[in-house]
Amino acid sequence: MYHPTNWQPTADVNTLQARATLLKAIREYFSLENVLEVDTPCLSLGSISDPHIEVLTTTTKTAGQKVTYFLQTSPEFAMKRLLCAGMPSIYQLGKVFRAEDLGRRHSIEFTMLEWYRLGYDHWKLMDDMAQLLQFVVGQMSNHTAIRSELTCDKQSYREVFLKHLNIDPFTVSIEVLQAQSHRLTEFGLEETDRDTLLELLFSTAIEPNIGQVSPCFVYDYPESQAALAKKYRDDHGNAVSARFELYWQGMELANGYYELTDAVEQEARIDQDMSMRLQNKQPDRIADKRLVSALHEGMPTCAGVALGVDRLLMLLVDKAHIDQVMPFAGDRV
Repeated sequence: MYHPTNWQPTADVNTLQARATLLKAIREYFSLENVLEVDTPCLSLGSISDPHIEVLTTTTKTAGQKVTYFLQTSPEFAMKRLLCAGMPSIYQLGKVFRAEDLGRRHSIEFTMLEWYRLGYDHWKLMDDMAQLLQFVVGQMSNHTAIRSELTCDKQSYREVFLKHLNIDPFTVSIEVLQAQSHRLTEFGLEETDRDTLLELLFSTAIEPNIGQVSPCFVYDYPESQAALAKKYRDDHGNAVSARFELYWQGMELANGYYELTDAVEQEARIDQDMSMRLQNKQPDRIADKRLVSALHEGMPTCAGVALGVDRLLMLLVDKAHIDQVMPFAGDRV
């Protein structure tokens, strides 16, 4: 709640100096890599369709008409429109907004780094991200005890389920998923959506235990979790999505895709998301199909990823709460 005397920063001076060093290091890395910085709007007349992410809105009058704007949850759609218009490899470092509960790792407003590499697939982008992390750690030697020779592990979605739960997520029955979920969380017996159960098990039993020593990329998620990524078959014949997530010390840091460039498939996925939102009785949205129009013009083969900068800083300077790495957060904004 707002209080007029609650003016002090939530981060100390040393942490804010480390934050400035991190932002500078990120920009230095992409400058050396000849990746162009862009700056897209925080407001949009259209929204993402993802049923798992809620957006903030603001309404005003423009030319005498009531207009609703959506605050960006990610610059993804705008950046892809730039790529379709002929931009080279690009990155953006800025604020994004999500309507979610505040918590140790969650803030309504936070800083996101998002970048797209032309000609890359998700495998090459993982290597690119590993190089970025190593560069950043090296530049922040005065602020962090993490060694500069940082290396990253890679494990498939199937491997982490077999290792931590002894189940194959692609072949296990729904009944076993329900039983496992109930055993670990006391929830799940009434849940019939496979992906919901898999996510519950992943977040409860797997996420806290991976990347404890070194950052770990988890790849080859089920094709039903493809979001805006391409799909293919893995070495076991499973239908998987060409995407990855990065975890470090049990915390999700990044989500990357070998980007979907098919306009027809993209529109179908947006429509499917909107149908799911309607079925779940979630708030209505104007789905931003300008991305579909852009894809019809053609988007080059590329891979893209979004990284939570505040979370990364938490790990680098050993802070337990996201508020501690932001100048003002929580009830002090």
